[in-house]
Amino acid sequence: MNSFSEIFEQSFMLKLLVAVMTMIFSISTKAQVNHNSEIYKALKKNDSLIFDSAFNHCKSSDLIPIIADDLEFYHDQGGITKGKDTFLNTIKQNICSNPKSKPIRKLVEGTLEVFPLYNNGVLYGALQKGDHNFYLNETGNIRPTVVAKFTHLWVLENKKWKLKRVLSYDHQPIKN
Repeated sequence: MNSFSEIFEQSFMLKLLVAVMTMIFSISTKAQVNHNSEIYKALKKNDSLIFDSAFNHCKSSDLIPIIADDLEFYHDQGGITKGKDTFLNTIKQNICSNPKSKPIRKLVEGTLEVFPLYNNGVLYGALQKGDHNFYLNETGNIRPTVVAKFTHLWVLENKKWKLKRVLSYDHQPIKN
């Protein structure tokens, strides 16, 4: 019979689960930053670039400066997307390819939280989490579809925020 350490070494999903649980534990034990702080404002602006500009209005070029080359996106319905170029192409092909049936995302007001990450007292990144609602705009008829949670890992690279890891999970139908 395999020992836990052998199973852990061989199981990507177990490693991912441990990493997610560690993130959740670290989030729950640290206070989020104030909504008036520079880090909160910067990451809220980046959230708007990702979703309002790129997702809702298909201006994916706005993402180029804020997405890490080695981005990893984990989605509970759509699987794993790796790499900046793959991510940008996925938006173009899956989100922005059909103007007659266009998904729309809206941040649920009051759910955005930001938790700074430090290494020996030096800020190197942040976790950003929240809830968002999705809608489908079918030629002007906008209807709600799902609500979901997200967690973003942002890192500072050359004093610029880069989205490095994304968890998109708990997609549920919006109850009317």
